[in-house]
Amino acid sequence: MTILPIKSREVHLISRPIGIPSKQNFTIAKNTISELQDGEVLVKNLYFSVDPYMRGRMADRKSYAAPFELNQPMDGGCVGEIIVSRSKKFKIGEFVYGFSGWREYFVSDGQELMKIDPTLVPLQSYLGALGLTGFTAYIGLFEIGKVLDGDTIYISAAAGAVGSMVCQIAKIKQCTVIGSAGSQKKVDWLLNKVGIDIAFNYKDVSNLRAELKKHCPNGIDLYFDNVGGEFLDAALFNMNKFGRIVICGMISQYNKSKPDPIYNLILTIQKRLSIKGFLVGDHMSKLPEFLTQMSKWYVNKQIIQEETITVGIENSVDAFLGLFSGENLGKMMVKL
Repeated sequence: MTILPIKSREVHLISRPIGIPSKQNFTIAKNTISELQDGEVLVKNLYFSVDPYMRGRMADRKSYAAPFELNQPMDGGCVGEIIVSRSKKFKIGEFVYGFSGWREYFVSDGQELMKIDPTLVPLQSYLGALGLTGFTAYIGLFEIGKVLDGDTIYISAAAGAVGSMVCQIAKIKQCTVIGSAGSQKKVDWLLNKVGIDIAFNYKDVSNLRAELKKHCPNGIDLYFDNVGGEFLDAALFNMNKFGRIVICGMISQYNKSKPDPIYNLILTIQKRLSIKGFLVGDHMSKLPEFLTQMSKWYVNKQIIQEETITVGIENSVDAFLGLFSGENLGKMMVKL
């Protein structure tokens, strides 16, 4: 039995990064958890997620999510175990999904916690295929992109967390799938393990527009954008009439003070394109449907989850920074 007080390490943002974040923008602080109130539980984190969107929350500006406070623990998706409970809703030994990552332990009143079943899939899958990562891919394809069987789809950052899920769901929908990634290792994984139709290393390409034209001679029906910048520009040039562009992320732009220009937006008129961004949090009513469908795909091995796991909270900042240099294959997370 765990006896309070208990010491917990947590990651704080101590200065707001300009450009690419560095380790100097963060520190690991210690917190002592002394007691629980009635209705509260103590959760020991087992895994937590690091995601590109968190870069935006490090800036002190208005956005869809509040900026991280300086000298306070950061947060994000996590899975953990209840080790102390003063709640009637949760028992010691139960596993939960929550949003208090970037720390070893946390206290919760249970409002934001969701019980998860470790016998169905591995625990960390609730941060990936069965978590917001998979849900983002699902909503982006079905609700925003209106994917159709047989579509030709191009996915940037195709070997990343969301991109790799999009690739696999699109193949289930019998689409022709083209993906770009930043290394030959990732290209080989996309072709040989995920089984997409075409993959290329964008770092070996001098003209992205021409590269896409080569691989998509009949045009692109749906572009799933995780990168922005020149990738969006190149996709616009190669879209079919009435094509759809899903704006999920723009990782190439997050660390820039001046965004890259998009030169050919007039093509949205000429080709009658639809471009739509989305936030997965606006679609939570679809979560039960997603969990039912994704669980079936996962159990039937139609979906695989590739993970890049960093061990130890002391290495969590390195894991986060690795997202921007392309060190992750699939979902990046921290194991505690």
